[in-house]
Amino acid sequence: METILSSPSISPFLNPKPSSQKTLFSPSLHVQQQRSSSLFCSKNVTCSVKKHNPESLKQFSPIPRRWFTHAQQGLAALALSLALNFSPLLYSGGNALASEFDVLNEVPPKDAYVVDDAGVLSRVTRSDLKQLLSDLESRKNFHINFITVRKLTSKADAFEYADQVLEKWYPSVEEGNNKGIVVLITSQKEGAVTGGPAFIQAVGENILDATVSENLPVLATEEKYNEAVYSTAKRLVAAIDGLPDPGGPQAKENKRESNFKSREETEEKRGQFSLVVGGLLVIAFVVPMAQYYAYVSKK
Repeated sequence: METILSSPSISPFLNPKPSSQKTLFSPSLHVQQQRSSSLFCSKNVTCSVKKHNPESLKQFSPIPRRWFTHAQQGLAALALSLALNFSPLLYSGGNALASEFDVLNEVPPKDAYVVDDAGVLSRVTRSDLKQLLSDLESRKNFHINFITVRKLTSKADAFEYADQVLEKWYPSVEEGNNKGIVVLITSQKEGAVTGGPAFIQAVGENILDATVSENLPVLATEEKYNEAVYSTAKRLVAAIDGLPDPGGPQAKENKRESNFKSREETEEKRGQFSLVVGGLLVIAFVVPMAQYYAYVSKK
């Protein structure tokens, strides 16, 4: 017995266009087609259930790894910035140590006359120093160098450091005979003046002591570094030229006023206090008694 069937599921694969043809199928053929179609579907399902290839998974793995790497780099940069911000003592100490030895390793200035390693001198002060000291060198053949440093770590005071600079820059007596070195330590608020034998004799011990005890420390304590350096230069030049000493600033004496009163003030205040207390006691006793007497007399 033959059956007339149409196969709409297979016809689209064989004929893209809709067809009106009819095909004759036998029952056995129909069963075989069903089995083949079921096998075809099962193969498709098994293919879709297969495990993914590890190589395909690796394509997606660099994204989180790349994000994790950027996060690590960001945290490292943050930690470094925090370490630098919260350790200023180490940072400033390194700069002070480097600047101190940098001055020793430098070549002595010939035309500038100034090594402002502390960075406290203005451009105007530099220009004024150059004009004043170059004029002195052209007339008297004395060369004076001014050095500013933030802090000393290798020497105990400014005098030892000034002698070290003089010996480093001018090793022989002939080279440093007419040379002068003025050092100002900004953090310690002190300075020193040294030089060769001819320079020391031309200036004089009194002026050397005066500049070290008046100009440099007094003005440096007030953080007037430009005035401290320039006033010292004028004082040294005046001494070499044989002119009167222009003098230096005097240290201000900070007199602390006592908060305690004298004995006379205490006795005076005590008398006034006794008078006031006595008056209040009299009022406190007399007024109630007067009121009570007036109340009783009315009755």
